[in-house]
Amino acid sequence: MSARFGPAGNSDSFSRVHRSSLAAPAWVAEMGLDCYEYQCGKGVHVGEQTAARLGENAKAAGISLSLHAPYFINLANPDREALQKTIGYITAACAAACQMGAGRVVIHSGALMKRTRRQALDTALRSLREVLAACDGQGYGHIALCPETMGKINQLGNLDEVLELCTLDERLVPCIDFGHLYARSLGTDQGGEACARMLDRVEQMLGRERASRFHSHFSHIEFTPGGGEKCHRTFAGDGGYGPDWAPLAAEVARRGWSPTFICESAGTQAEDALEMKRIYQACLGER
Repeated sequence: MSARFGPAGNSDSFSRVHRSSLAAPAWVAEMGLDCYEYQCGKGVHVGEQTAARLGENAKAAGISLSLHAPYFINLANPDREALQKTIGYITAACAAACQMGAGRVVIHSGALMKRTRRQALDTALRSLREVLAACDGQGYGHIALCPETMGKINQLGNLDEVLELCTLDERLVPCIDFGHLYARSLGTDQGGEACARMLDRVEQMLGRERASRFHSHFSHIEFTPGGGEKCHRTFAGDGGYGPDWAPLAAEVARRGWSPTFICESAGTQAEDALEMKRIYQACLGER
């Protein structure tokens, strides 16, 4: 197997032609892409019939689906009422994922809320155990939950924190957002040596098999010195923002891993995903 590439939601070029995401699977397949991440960041509002039709269209086009759960999930919130809301958001996302045949649901890790990183992570670990139990109880144990590395320095979700969350259960697959890691490191986490170090760490924590099929978000990111992530950018004509994709593509190709890369560029996510795939395939040919 090789890596898969696709967009997070719909590019501007798609939206100028199509009014419904039901057309997205065929559209990205015609571009030469392999996957598509349905966006529920502002809430799970997709109906069961629409989700099922999207899944049918994806299957017909040979496109694998994932789903991004609501952005306001905070596993690190110690409030019990907030945890029940988080469980509701995640199980609703899993229900929609089941209806459309998506195998992975991306979830945010949370915020520090004026606590130490260790205190926040311990809360998130407890919360995630309850999330997993709720998913099992509602029949969603087959869905892979993907805790995401976050881009702001004051958020929970650096690489080690996400990997520790993923040690709770084999169904947990890290969503490594390399743009976020670049932003929270203030531009230092990029290049061949950094990519090798990060992927080595994933393998060390989770084992080669699970590491080799990690989920990923990628885009160029603008950051601020004090806070980390400011906004997503595009590959072309966008002021030289990083991280550079080529070293990561080369490292994944060298290892023979088969992750899923979802491009989150601002408006050109499908076009930039195709560029990512082109560079990766060139790296495969150079092995």
